[in-house]
Amino acid sequence: MRAWPWLLILVATVLALPILVVVGFLFVPAFEVWGHLFDTVLADYVSNSLLLMLGVALGTLVGGVGSAWLTSMCRFPGRGVFEWALLLPMAMPAYIIAYTYTGLLDFAGPVQSGLRALTGWGWGEYWFPQVRSLPGAAIMLSLVLYPYVYLLARAAFLSQSLCVLDVSRTLGNGPWRTFFTVALPLARPAIVAGLSLALMETLADYGTVEYFGVSTFTTGIFRTWFGLGNPAAAAQLSAMLLGFVFLLILLEHHSRGAARYHDTSQRRQSLRRLPLHGWQAAAAVGFCLAPLILGFLLPAGQLSIWAITVSQQRLDLEFIGLALNSLALAASAAVLALALALLLGYGRRLLPTRPVRIAVRTAGMGYAVPGTVIAVGVMIPFAWTDNSLDGWMRASFGVSTGLLLSGSLVALLFAYLVRFLAVSLQTVESGLSKIRPSLDEAGRSLGLKPGQVLHEIHMPMLKGSLLTALLLVFVDVLKELPATLILRPFNFNTLAVRAYELASDERLADSAPAALTIVAAGLIPVIILSRSITRSRASR
Repeated sequence: MRAWPWLLILVATVLALPILVVVGFLFVPAFEVWGHLFDTVLADYVSNSLLLMLGVALGTLVGGVGSAWLTSMCRFPGRGVFEWALLLPMAMPAYIIAYTYTGLLDFAGPVQSGLRALTGWGWGEYWFPQVRSLPGAAIMLSLVLYPYVYLLARAAFLSQSLCVLDVSRTLGNGPWRTFFTVALPLARPAIVAGLSLALMETLADYGTVEYFGVSTFTTGIFRTWFGLGNPAAAAQLSAMLLGFVFLLILLEHHSRGAARYHDTSQRRQSLRRLPLHGWQAAAAVGFCLAPLILGFLLPAGQLSIWAITVSQQRLDLEFIGLALNSLALAASAAVLALALALLLGYGRRLLPTRPVRIAVRTAGMGYAVPGTVIAVGVMIPFAWTDNSLDGWMRASFGVSTGLLLSGSLVALLFAYLVRFLAVSLQTVESGLSKIRPSLDEAGRSLGLKPGQVLHEIHMPMLKGSLLTALLLVFVDVLKELPATLILRPFNFNTLAVRAYELASDERLADSAPAALTIVAAGLIPVIILSRSITRSRASR
């Protein structure tokens, strides 16, 4: 028992190392590079990142809150299907939907080609919105990130007391005025939490903004590292991006703490949904159908058509190798993350002291940090260790050890653990919280040690939570792009990297099989979420 706290603190410290390294590089001088960045592109990085966040905030709020209110509080045709189907765009990574819409809407794409064939117009004779732009990137990200807001907003609306809404109606407020003056303020903390998650994902995105040519912090980190060859300046840019992320976290905590609307009623009744008829029902169906079509059905359909077209050329031994690489990497990271989550979650249950709680919370903070930042924080200490060991071996024995850490899968797996441990940890802790402490005491009274209690009592009861944690981390690793791009070994590719490379070469159809495989895997957490929502609704 005495070793548990120190073990947990050690694990948390190791997992926090990349972030500590990035923050520590704030004090390393890089004046020449910073002077160049300040004179040329830094203003673009800041302004484009802020404008992108603003665009995504507007898009996710309108789509997420509006659809959550309609499916929770109104009755119209197809509402039961939309409840779960509106989560489907979560399976579509932003960079993949960006490639797909570029292929659809570019000058040579089917939309503009059909328009020219129909009208007889030629080049320069008509105006068409440019998909490869900052507004285009904001729309792409909004289409796949609004489910974060939808999910939390809908849960907040469903948990509100019917009494409060009835009181508003008896005071003469119509359904829409009740929504804006009562339901929306009560749901504000949940909405802000969902919005914060969406904006963190926006700041973390690399594939979409790089493909669309939008200069943001993530693209700047890549250019500074690989273009200017300055790890210190890249780490300092990463620290600035990290500052944006923590500002979002503070905003979310402040919103929860500063809320002034409280639901004090204890009555809970079945919701009496507002029936919609005629044009109102049609408008509700159209409002919910638009993000579903644009965010999932249309891009998934186009990817399927492309994949079928190139299947004979692309579904070869190389594709199988990429799939095996991706599956093996994702499975390894998922198993390691689950093992660490069990260690940390059970350790916190055994010893709920302040140092242990802080250690566990620190270990789980990587999910809020963009993959680019984590990759920079991993590469710097690993490369230093490799160089130091290689220099010592050369001086002592005349042997070069090469890149043992930074040039191997070890660095990549470590980055995945830092980035996605929180997903596994939250799922495991949620499962442990449902197990009564009396079972621990019963096991200990029978002479079982803490590790035996975990193995023989808790783990059989946690099968569902453990499987969920494995699948969620597995899919997240499968979709991860920026950290994989930076840290992958030479001549090692994954489905995500290959899709990115082919799309960057404008071989959009060729990238479809890899992209579609990632989307299909991304449906797993959506199905899990849908089933959990269905079970929670059934138990109400």
